[in-house]
Amino acid sequence: MTGTPRGVRLVQKVSSTRAFAKVAPHVVPALDRAVHRLTRGRVLPSARMLPGVVLTARGARSGLARRTPLACMPEGAGTWLLVGSNFGRPGHPAWTGNLLAHPDAEISWKGRDVPVRARLLAGEERAAAWRAALAFWPPYAAYQARVEREIRLFRLERREEEGPGRGNADGAHPGEPPSA
Repeated sequence: MTGTPRGVRLVQKVSSTRAFAKVAPHVVPALDRAVHRLTRGRVLPSARMLPGVVLTARGARSGLARRTPLACMPEGAGTWLLVGSNFGRPGHPAWTGNLLAHPDAEISWKGRDVPVRARLLAGEERAAAWRAALAFWPPYAAYQARVEREIRLFRLERREEEGPGRGNADGAHPGEPPSA
């Protein structure tokens, strides 16, 4: 970890622990949501250590907009990598199921809303992305070691906004259920 600031190494070590995995899912997203809302998308506290987005995706079953603050790995050229680590807890995080069911979503990135399409990575593309994710944030290895499931990796790609008012073909806005 040469060249990694001491504070980052400490956060990486702490975030690799089981205790962090128990507490963080309840504290980090709630704090991120509140501050992000209060600052109108300009501040995301967890992004002080890792780049972050607020993902808005339709719920897999409900179809309702679900806002989830997430760490991300910006890849440049309008793509971001999301790692469904769930802090090394057993089940896949709900947002990954939402993206599988409804891949068109929106992220708040540095205070701007960006329409995206999510793609679950597999095979060599996933393997390359996993290596990059581990180099970016080594605690992902500890998370994977604690669970039997394969951690899902998604690539978010910027997409063109749809028609007037950014509605879908049926007039619903991204993150809203289509009209009946």
